[in-house]
Parts: sequence; C-alpha cells; structure tokens
Amino acid sequence: MLCSSFSISRLAIPSVCALIAFLAYTSQYFFAYFDEAPLRKEELWRINIFAFCIWICYYRSCTVDPGRIPKGWAPTDRKQLEADQASGRQRWCRRCEAFKPPRAHHCKTCRRCIPKMDHHCPWTSNCVSHFTFPHFVRFLFYAVIGMSYLETLLFERVSIIWGSRNLPSYMGPSVAQIGHLFTLFVLNSLTVFALFILLVRTIWLLSSNTTTIESWEIERHETLLGRARHFGGVLQGPGGISIQITKQEFPYDIGIWSNIKDGMGGSANIISWFWPLARAPDRSTGLEYEVNGFEEPSVSWPPPDPDRIPLPSKGQQNDWASTAATTGHIEIEAFNKRKAEDLKRRRIPIQIERRKPFYERFDESDSNSSEKYSDASDDFDNGEEAWRNSEGERLRDFGVDEEIEFYDEENIPLAILMQQRAQRQ
Repeated sequence: MLCSSFSISRLAIPSVCALIAFLAYTSQYFFAYFDEAPLRKEELWRINIFAFCIWICYYRSCTVDPGRIPKGWAPTDRKQLEADQASGRQRWCRRCEAFKPPRAHHCKTCRRCIPKMDHHCPWTSNCVSHFTFPHFVRFLFYAVIGMSYLETLLFERVSIIWGSRNLPSYMGPSVAQIGHLFTLFVLNSLTVFALFILLVRTIWLLSSNTTTIESWEIERHETLLGRARHFGGVLQGPGGISIQITKQEFPYDIGIWSNIKDGMGGSANIISWFWPLARAPDRSTGLEYEVNGFEEPSVSWPPPDPDRIPLPSKGQQNDWASTAATTGHIEIEAFNKRKAEDLKRRRIPIQIERRKPFYERFDESDSNSSEKYSDASDDFDNGEEAWRNSEGERLRDFGVDEEIEFYDEENIPLAILMQQRAQRQ
C-alpha cells in the first residue's frame, strides 16, 4: 500500500505537466486547422504568455526549498516556553530533536519541521510554506486566468459548431476535430473550476494571514469551546486535571493589507506579487511573526487542547491535581460527578463517552506501552486526534506528522533542554 502511494505521488508532477502541455499546445493545433474560426495573432500571443507564466510558477512551486529550522535555534522567551510546554503546545520536535518556532509543523513527507507550514501539496510534491506560498499563489492565479481565457476561445468554437449542427457533415469540422474540441472543453472546464475554488480559498486565507493548518486549529478550538460550555468552561485532561478552555483570538491577523504583504514575501510592491520571477522570501525570516496584540503576550497559538498535553508521570499527576485545587479548578471527583449529571440531563450521545482521548488509551506507564504505541494506527480513527473539521479533514491530510502532534508524550524537562543546548554551544 505504501509503495503504491509512493508511486502515485511520483506521477503527480508529470501528470500536471502533461495536462498543462495538452491544454496549452494541442489547443493551438486545433485552432490552426479550424477554418470556421482560425486563431488570431493576439490570441496566440496571449495563450503562450499565460502558458509561460504557468510553467515558471509551477516549476518554482515544485523546486523552491520550503525551508528548515536553523540548527541550534531556540525561543528567546523562557517563560513563554514554559507556559507553552505546560499547556501542551508542541514546541519541541522529537523527530528533529529541536525546538519548533511558532506556526511550524513537522511534515511527514519532507521529514523535517517546515516554517509556517500551510500543507504538503501532492501536486507539487513540495510543502506550501513561508518560502513557497507566494509561488503557489502565483501558480494558481495564472492557471485560473490562463485557463479562463482558453475557455472563452473554446466556447466560441463550440458555439460555432453547435450553430451549424443542422448543416451537412462535409461542411463542418471532422469527427476527429469535434472529439478533440470536446475533450479540450470538458477537461479545461473541470480543471479551471477546481482551481478557481482553490484560488478563492487561498486568497481568503491569505487575507486573514491564516494557513490551512491554522484554519483547522481555529475550527478545533471552536469545537472545544462549545464542548467546554457543557462542563462549566473546563475539559478533563491527562491525570484527571481540569483544563480551562477560554476563547482565544487568532493572533496573526494583522489587517488585510499587512496580511497579504506578509504572505507574499513581505513586499509592499504589488507588481512583485504577480511577477513570476519574483524572489522568494528572505531565508532569515519565517521564525517570528507579528501579532495583533488582542491577547496577552504570554498567550500563544494554538490554544490549549487536552489531547495535546503530555501524559504526566505519577508524581506529576499528584502535583498537577494539588495545583488545580489551589488555583480554584474543580476537583476531580466533583468534576466527574457533574460531568455524568450533565451527560444524563442533556442526553449527549453515548458515543462521546466511548471516545477515549489518546492519553487514556496510550499510557506510557503501562508495561505494554510500546506495543500500544506501535499499534496506534489501529485506533487512530476513534480518539480526539481523529477529529475532523467541517470538510472532513484531519491534520494528516495536510501532511502533518500526527504522531508528533498527538502522540509525542515524551515530556522533556525544560531545564535539561536548556542545559543540553548550552553544552552544545
């Protein structure tokens, strides 16, 4: 199964190239021999200019390095790092054995942490990231504009053939020409429709400075908020502690103009946004991002998620439980009792109770934890880590390594990490 998926992914780029070549060049061959409406000179130039822009932007989307985290990079704010670690934000990647900057994720295909990862695109075999996003947007833009223009030319010829449908066959195009035109028109129509939807969605995310992964996180946060309202604003986390879930604003939406400028490489030159040969963002960027200041400086993204908080050791469970009691959180027994009463009163489906979160199903203190971990994929569609957004997408559908996002339970002490970094330096 893995081999077949790998083979299909290797055919993605050749398939896209074949599609571009078929639509851009065989259409010109058809127009050259269509006597009823031959291709005009200005139309020929436009088709080839659009095709040239598409080729350049697609090539750069496939070949530009999506970036990597500099070796030895570490957050400068230690208090912020401690708060992130306590709230379950994965700031340490065990795969890379390094810290992750904000908005970075570990790509299971590229096998490294990608700065401002949007998703791993199968059609470019490359990650759409801080460094490749401008090329990806330009590719979609020129593909939609170029194919829309070709659609008008094809529709004109289809209208001519349809208007002369009652004439004798020898007075019109041959069967081969009609078949060729029909194939071009249908294939171009379907392609431009799909790319137009993708372009609109991409521009919408660009205008709000949101990546595809972050849009998933925003929807996940809203789901947790709705669920927490049933339990007094808290959800049960690992070790029986209560996690406070409060509304958190997305921090990177800094205004439409600034959002677009930031997403298109930081340039305020509008012409460069559309220029196919525009430079990629500076390689020194992608580690820090401007925030809107709606939240306190100590609050970072993504919001706390009970399923991303590492399972504590037995000693930590006692410490966490006592800390929760002293800070006013609901005690474990009272919380469980009230949750049972709420479930009964609101008649929440029993399936919610049966979906145990990962930290209950994969306990590292269990003697068989290694076997459970190796068989994690068997239950991967049952827990909270299998949560899907309104479009039925999971994090793994965007190329994110879900084992790192949800199953990386190795709670590395911050002091040890800082000490190791100091020793390496």
